[in-house]
Amino acid sequence: MEWLDNNKVVLIAVTCSVVGAGGCLAALRAWLQGPTCRSKARLDGRTVVITGCNTGIGKETARDLSRRGARVVMLCRDLQKAKVAAEEINKETGNTVGVYHLDLASLESVRNTAAILSQTEPHIHALINNAGVMMCPRWETKDGFEMQLGTNHLGHFLLTLLLLRQLKASAPSRIINVSSIAHTPEGRMYWEDLQLKKNYDAKKAYCQSKLANILFTHELAKQLHGTGVTTYSLHPGVVQTELGRYINQSVNGFIHWAFHFFGKFFFKTVERGAQTTIYCTVSEDIATHTGKYYSDCSEKQPYPHAVSDADAKRLWDTSIQLVGLEEYSV
Repeated sequence: MEWLDNNKVVLIAVTCSVVGAGGCLAALRAWLQGPTCRSKARLDGRTVVITGCNTGIGKETARDLSRRGARVVMLCRDLQKAKVAAEEINKETGNTVGVYHLDLASLESVRNTAAILSQTEPHIHALINNAGVMMCPRWETKDGFEMQLGTNHLGHFLLTLLLLRQLKASAPSRIINVSSIAHTPEGRMYWEDLQLKKNYDAKKAYCQSKLANILFTHELAKQLHGTGVTTYSLHPGVVQTELGRYINQSVNGFIHWAFHFFGKFFFKTVERGAQTTIYCTVSEDIATHTGKYYSDCSEKQPYPHAVSDADAKRLWDTSIQLVGLEEYSV
């Protein structure tokens, strides 16, 4: 989590002295939930594509955008769960929700889904790359990539480039990449062993993949300059979702227990965790911004290595080769 600034520390201290420990705990929990997106923007007639949204913050994002009138298109690995979520959102909002299968751990699946969308969704006004996996054992994707880098970055990288035609045709349009504060000061791209075959560490792999999300956003903004397509990356906060379901296979039992125990009290709810994604999708105030990083519904400065022009371009070139798009041009 980001450090508290001095004013917030003083506010919490004053609250504790006035209302006691119980009230202080309640105030702290409320503060940790963060702000909500205050934009009332409507999305009638606009199509929003979201990955990994049959549960968690992706589902809440889909629900909110559907309430605003958007045609939401859900891309999910578990098609049955996605259909249940889509039906729930449709009943609540009255708006059509599309559902397609997508396995980000398979480049073939990404290409197949993109091909279908090229026929069924001629206009895409926002692409939200939300799906992710966190701190799993060293698994590999169907294409032999380390699972976290392959799913969190490379799958989304290929999907985004394959949908650019529809995004450009719908400009002004937006691409939102859900990253994390886990790109951390000590985080880096392991260029010498990008797939972490020699010395795998679940946390390092996750941090690398989240750093890749920000670097991709940074370079994509440059590549799309003048097209009317803007890019955003974000940290949703520490949220109570299923994202941490593999932690017990990568860390000791106490850490796993503590993660879930304290999460019930101090992590954001999925509704609050979705707010920065929603903000980046609808806020009129940032419509002309591009390549920036956000948290708690406001622009924040990522760690310096996350805005390295050299690393962003190197990751772009490397990713192009890994996903087999050597002849591709934005």
